[in-house]
Amino acid sequence: MTVSIVIPVYNEARTVERLLRRVAAVEVSKEVIVVDDGSTDGTRELLPGLRDGGLIDQLFMHERNRGKGAALRTGFGRATGEVTVVQDADLEYDPGEIPRLLQPIADGRADAVYGSRFLGAPRRALFFWHTLGNRFLTLLSNVLTNLNLTDMETCQKMVRTDLLRSLPLTVDRFGIEPEITARLAQAGARVYELPISYDGRTYAEGKKIGWKDGISAIWFIMRCNLWGPRARPWEPEESFRPRQSVE
Repeated sequence: MTVSIVIPVYNEARTVERLLRRVAAVEVSKEVIVVDDGSTDGTRELLPGLRDGGLIDQLFMHERNRGKGAALRTGFGRATGEVTVVQDADLEYDPGEIPRLLQPIADGRADAVYGSRFLGAPRRALFFWHTLGNRFLTLLSNVLTNLNLTDMETCQKMVRTDLLRSLPLTVDRFGIEPEITARLAQAGARVYELPISYDGRTYAEGKKIGWKDGISAIWFIMRCNLWGPRARPWEPEESFRPRQSVE
């Protein structure tokens, strides 16, 4: 089973090479898809060399910053693996978690797996208000989706590619996280959570998301669950046969 690892990148010149080397060390069959979303800090100049060095399989460049959701949609549309996972480039999330996240899908128990920062794995203690905000957004999402997640806003989401392509995703920026969750629930997908480690950054270290993004997330949770296009009930493709172990 091949995993398409989609990495949205925006101004991550300090971390992107280290992240890609960690991804290369992950022992799964994989393709690495990097989408630069209009970086201005030298990241764009680094990426072709990393591709030529064998760390990137597919590289795409947005000419201007369009947002994380737009970058992910570009990557999702080029994925060729049976499973797609999002991996941020900032080293907050460990790509070493990918084989463990894959297992419930590989053995046929799940259609999507979320890596939760709130299920007891080691995590850097940062920003009380961020944690409180994440829990509120997850609660609101759960009320509207009837899921029972602990971390809707996690950036380490893994989804079967055939399912992912059936979802009507339209959000350009950080609202893509609640949108994916809403569409999976509408499709009737089996969503699992597993604990993951988390090494959050401070703003001085490059963290980008802020309180305005939290307010925006409330709107997108409401919009994606109550209005707009809805995902159709999903059935697995006949040609897909989950395997009992991860290769």
